[in-house]
Amino acid sequence: MLTIVAAVLATLVLLAVVVVIARSRKRNDMHSVLNAPAEAIRPVPTDPLGKVIHALRSRRWLRWSLSGASLGMVVVAIGLLGYPFYTNLYQARVQQRLDRELVSPELEQAYRAGAVETGDALTRIKMDTIGVDVVVVEGTTMSALRAGAGHYPQTPLPCEPGNVAIAGHRTTYGKPFHNLDLLKPGDPIVLETPIGSCTYKVTRTMIVLPTDTYVVDPTPTPTLTLTTCHPKGSARQRLVVQAELQGEAVAA
Repeated sequence: MLTIVAAVLATLVLLAVVVVIARSRKRNDMHSVLNAPAEAIRPVPTDPLGKVIHALRSRRWLRWSLSGASLGMVVVAIGLLGYPFYTNLYQARVQQRLDRELVSPELEQAYRAGAVETGDALTRIKMDTIGVDVVVVEGTTMSALRAGAGHYPQTPLPCEPGNVAIAGHRTTYGKPFHNLDLLKPGDPIVLETPIGSCTYKVTRTMIVLPTDTYVVDPTPTPTLTLTTCHPKGSARQRLVVQAELQGEAVAA
């Protein structure tokens, strides 16, 4: 969505510049042929676009205003296009650190003790069906989710009994859940933790409101719940994918 808006803004600015240049050249050609003072013989245009051009030529402040607005639109367009690129680079650097942290003895000890702090590596999630392989951190704060995906701290640890819930970005910070809607029932989801791994299989996908927090409530069977924004580029709704654990649950 951000990319589309930026492209539209840039196109509008470009079209405005082209129209002004084209009109200016046309008028200059006519003036050269007539060899007469421009303002003395130039008729007042009757078409809407011509009136706009005439107003711009006769009012310097209006031309400056248009130039300032055009520059502002270009800056906004560049910002909208550049922001996702920046967040993806940032997330890639964070993931490099988390890759090393996930296999460290210190994290294994903290994991077993249930003392993993917000922002620290917690588990690796793999969804081969949609090409996802990313380290999930503990916590769903804004700073924690800059890693791409975060574990809801009020839910069980991966592979444990209950409803393990993970939130992920869909359009920024590496967008690990960008294609979450492509998962189908039966698709495998693997979680790798510092003390082992487990596999879940997708059971259902649904669209809910941001206020529908029941999706991360405890469940009687070992469940994995993935949440992300919906539609892409909007936080109006939430896309939720749920999966069931295959095999026995394992506690830390």
